[in-house]
Amino acid sequence: MGRVRALLDERPATLAGARLLCVDGPGGSGKTTLAAGVAAATGAPVVHMDDLYDGWAGLEGVDGQLGTLLRPLAQGRPGAYRRYDWHAHAFAETVALPHPGPGGLVVVEGVGSGSPEVADLVTVLVWVEAPREVRLRRGLARDGEDLRAEWVAWQAREDAHHARHRTRARADLVVDGTA
Repeated sequence: MGRVRALLDERPATLAGARLLCVDGPGGSGKTTLAAGVAAATGAPVVHMDDLYDGWAGLEGVDGQLGTLLRPLAQGRPGAYRRYDWHAHAFAETVALPHPGPGGLVVVEGVGSGSPEVADLVTVLVWVEAPREVRLRRGLARDGEDLRAEWVAWQAREDAHHARHRTRARADLVVDGTA
């Protein structure tokens, strides 16, 4: 986490005086843990990409949500997104995120957070990785064995997404999520 904070400190602000940390990588790799550590150390809000997807198949349509969240922040205004309710299988309320102010930080974590559509706004892009079997085990421990088919299909979608967008290659820092 020290290297992440150092990179944030040495880079110019990208959100109207504030900075944006995107923590991307495959599901179950440890992104949420890293983001939580940064947030605890800095007081930054964390936006979880799980709240932005339109369900298990929603990865490819998430750029619009990122845009309505991050583009206004880059102009010094509040951003917003529709929160997906995984139990209702539908979008729920609109969540507003106030601009954190000069010197502030916003953390966005999850698959697709490093989208090329918002790359111009990212201060630091971190890629977190772990072996596929570890990631699947973590996902099933969190979500339940009954979602194995969803997880396996998700892994294929995220592999294609990350390959197409070259997310790992564009990352400023690669982190081992098994540590």
